[in-house]
Amino acid sequence: MTAQLLDHVLSIGADPRDTADERFRKRLLVGLALVILPFGFLWGCLYWVVGEHGVALTPWAYVTGSAISLVVFARTRNFAFFRTAQQLLILVAPALGTVMLGGLREASGVILWSLFAPLAAVAFDRPGRAWPWFAAFVATVLLTLVLSEVVRPDGADLPEAFVRTFDVLNIVVVSFVAMLLLVTFARGRDAAQARVEALLLNVLPADIAQRLQSDPNSIADHFDEASILFADVVDFTPLSSRLDAREVVGLLDRLFTSFDELVDRYDVEKIKTIGDCYMAAAGVPRQRPDHADALARLALEMRECAKNCLPDGAGHDLRLRIGISSGPVVAGVIGRRRFLYDLWGDTVNMASRMESHGTPDEIQITRSTWELLDDDFVTEPIGLVDVKGKGEVETWRLVGPRGRLPQARHSKKVT
Repeated sequence: MTAQLLDHVLSIGADPRDTADERFRKRLLVGLALVILPFGFLWGCLYWVVGEHGVALTPWAYVTGSAISLVVFARTRNFAFFRTAQQLLILVAPALGTVMLGGLREASGVILWSLFAPLAAVAFDRPGRAWPWFAAFVATVLLTLVLSEVVRPDGADLPEAFVRTFDVLNIVVVSFVAMLLLVTFARGRDAAQARVEALLLNVLPADIAQRLQSDPNSIADHFDEASILFADVVDFTPLSSRLDAREVVGLLDRLFTSFDELVDRYDVEKIKTIGDCYMAAAGVPRQRPDHADALARLALEMRECAKNCLPDGAGHDLRLRIGISSGPVVAGVIGRRRFLYDLWGDTVNMASRMESHGTPDEIQITRSTWELLDDDFVTEPIGLVDVKGKGEVETWRLVGPRGRLPQARHSKKVT
């Protein structure tokens, strides 16, 4: 209950359209204002007790102004107004108290609170705005020194113990609030960085994301041995025409999410999706000798997943065409606004052709892949397939792992 109440209070002025960063900054400033309010009220009470009634009004005026700005912010959601109001209040109120007490010593350095004005500009606005606010802080300190000599040249006659106590309180409390601000802001920055890195890892392979962060220049690699897989949903266009937009997106989301889990299990890389087509690769960006084996096992599970991953009663019989080819590829990151890790080369083209020229519910592979799988998998020769741009190409059908299908027919290598 307490956590819910605190979350509700910190959400004062929240707007559903806020970005994560804007929401964090709003919550942080509201929290900081609420933390300072009781200190301001206590400050005024202590000065009232020692007979400095006029001085007591300055922190109470700050508390009143801060509370009003919170109410206005809650109603208008105008963060610029709220931020500026808080900065002006924290800049002026301690300076007025210092002037009315007759100097920095008598005020126990309370003007240190005014330093939160430029600090707030760094945390809640843009760093470039901090310097004007810092200049205002310096000007306020200098003006305070001059006015305190004019308004109360003799200074307030306060008990020495009281002055020393306030020296300690101002230093400790200002330091505490500053640390609270910095630690919270740093944690928020780390959380935001973690979100950015997580999103980046959803777009790029981990190795590539790390390289891109350390070196923003173009990334281009050549791999002598890799395997590429394309999987396409059979007759998806007529199926999508019978469904509404939500059902289409939901169906693909469930299917591709299941494929993503398989990709993680086999430690291969999802490259991209294009409509209802799913592309994966093994051997990039990290080389591995079993790249063909990993994709073959992935393809077999993807085929079964398409039949079984949708809930019972969905009314959709999904079948896949899958193509795999192995060989050299070129890999790299293209684009600057939206990064894309992509692959190019004849191996990629052949894998795509194996899928598009394939048969529903079958996995069609090229000779290069077959030679890598022949010892561990059951395969069947399809024969020569007329591939666009390549002519007649010898292809095989991947049936399954040898140990699990001993009765299946297996072709011999052709020399």
